[in-house]
Amino acid sequence: MPTTLRDTFSVTRFSFWTGAMLSTLVGSLLYMVTARSIENNAYERFTNHAKYAQSVINVRVKSYNDLLQSTGSMIQSMDIITHRKLHQYVTGLDLAKHFPAVDSINFATHVTDERRDIFIKELRKEMQGLVELPAPLDIAPPGRRSSYLVISYIEPDLSSPGHYGVDLLANRYFGTQLEKSRDEGTVYASGTQIQPLSKPNDTHLGMRMPIYYGSGRLDTVAERRAAYAGSLGIAFSVPKLLHGVMDEVPITGLRMTLYDIGPGLDIHGRDTGCTPRTLFDSRGSASDPTPPLAGGDTTFSTALSLNFHGRTWKTIYSAPKTALYTEFDSYYPKLMMAFGFLGSILLYALLHTLTSSRRAALALAQEMTSELRESQSKLQLSHQKLRRLADHAYQIKEMERKRIAREIHDDLGQSLLALRIEAELLAGRTRGTHSHLHKRARATLLQIDTTIKSVRQIINDLRPTVLDLGLSAAVEWQVNQFQRRTGIQCEIQDDHGEIALADHCATAFFRILQESLTNIVRHANATRVKVELRLNGGWLSLTVRDNGCGLPPGGRNKYGSFGLVGIEERIVILGGTCAVFSEPDGGTTVMVSAPVVGAVQHPVHAQFEHGPGSALI
Repeated sequence: MPTTLRDTFSVTRFSFWTGAMLSTLVGSLLYMVTARSIENNAYERFTNHAKYAQSVINVRVKSYNDLLQSTGSMIQSMDIITHRKLHQYVTGLDLAKHFPAVDSINFATHVTDERRDIFIKELRKEMQGLVELPAPLDIAPPGRRSSYLVISYIEPDLSSPGHYGVDLLANRYFGTQLEKSRDEGTVYASGTQIQPLSKPNDTHLGMRMPIYYGSGRLDTVAERRAAYAGSLGIAFSVPKLLHGVMDEVPITGLRMTLYDIGPGLDIHGRDTGCTPRTLFDSRGSASDPTPPLAGGDTTFSTALSLNFHGRTWKTIYSAPKTALYTEFDSYYPKLMMAFGFLGSILLYALLHTLTSSRRAALALAQEMTSELRESQSKLQLSHQKLRRLADHAYQIKEMERKRIAREIHDDLGQSLLALRIEAELLAGRTRGTHSHLHKRARATLLQIDTTIKSVRQIINDLRPTVLDLGLSAAVEWQVNQFQRRTGIQCEIQDDHGEIALADHCATAFFRILQESLTNIVRHANATRVKVELRLNGGWLSLTVRDNGCGLPPGGRNKYGSFGLVGIEERIVILGGTCAVFSEPDGGTTVMVSAPVVGAVQHPVHAQFEHGPGSALI
């Protein structure tokens, strides 16, 4: 035995190097998985910070849009807009404090060619003394056109008259977009930088909204054109709009680059199509506004989009991965690699030990097999004795039920019948002579009738007397009683008439029917029940089918439920089979079959064959 153990647990050179290689592989895999998990977690945190920064930008853009909308509502509420009213309103907004990115708010008046001269005259008169004019104020560029959209008011006030009188419709590109904004009643953003204000990496943009006069309807294009008064716009600085956004993100070395990827014009007035235009770069400078984006495996990067009045802004956030890692993150993968290597070594040693001891376990198992087979034989014998005992208990119980029912019928029933006859005689003799006594006699007679009914019900519950007429009659009686008591529609199919059965066999089938109907009332919620009784080649089959909710998962083995177990035991004692299953469209079917001794033989026409043995569920 010691030699066997030494050979069993010996370590060869092959097993040693195999364990070392497997442990190294496991440690390497754990290192890669841990490193990837840390990187994914860091990237998720980076993405969440970027989304937060994007939401801050979105809120700021919305606040400037609200500024434009509120100013437009103020203008539309006035019958006549003047420089003084607009100046007072904008002064009250305190743009430098609440909207620091706004360069100016301007209003362009819509003028037809018929009112051109009158409009110029009124504008010169109103702006006299407010703006230094080296030459009389006029519409620029010069020339006669069918309509004009002339910048008339600019807030805060500009000492230079360079922008006053500019016709926005003269630019074919902007004119088309502003006319579309007028017809649709939407805010327009060109996406093209304002050249006089913009510098390298200091882009200034504008957005405009149409202004309508009057309180009429603006549902159609014609109605909006008729009520069109002009266009209100704001010019704002993109760097000032984004100022402080990156300060709210706790990532060192974060870079934010904002692009406009919609159609627009370049600095030379050429259509750029959908070529991305850089609006802001946190790493940009006057000499290098758009340095190349960092890339590679050492940088996290994500792109988020923003809808700016029909234009798509794309923001690219990037940061070095080291800015998202903690000091522990650099040691954790190595720690997991060491843990995986050592753990694999120990696990391999354990498996080697268990595998080596398998031979000893097999020898012990062979020794125990013979004892187990002997125990199984004893268990089967004990099981058979329990079944015979259960059969005997069922027969004794049914005989006792039958005896008690007979004694109740013979003794108590006869006594009640005699008592009823006496009470009926007393009621007949006191009719008309002793009304009070007659009334008491009639009440006693009714009470005796009620007692007789109760006694009959007790006798039927113990053992229905209809069983003496045969199983078919008992089944029909039980189903009729069930239908009358519950209101559930029942159907009986019995093609064989009366079947000659032993008393204990008929009683078993009857009790199975009772238990099945009781289960339907308690659990099935059914509205229709079908009972079939068939005799097939010496086998009697009873099928109870309902259209209820069916058996729930694990319902047959529910703790404390013995209904189906009792059905199975009764039929197996008779040497038969039992099947309980749910239909695909709902409902439950209980099917029991048992051999009938001394029955008339009929041709076998069932769709299944029987075989004695244990129940099949």
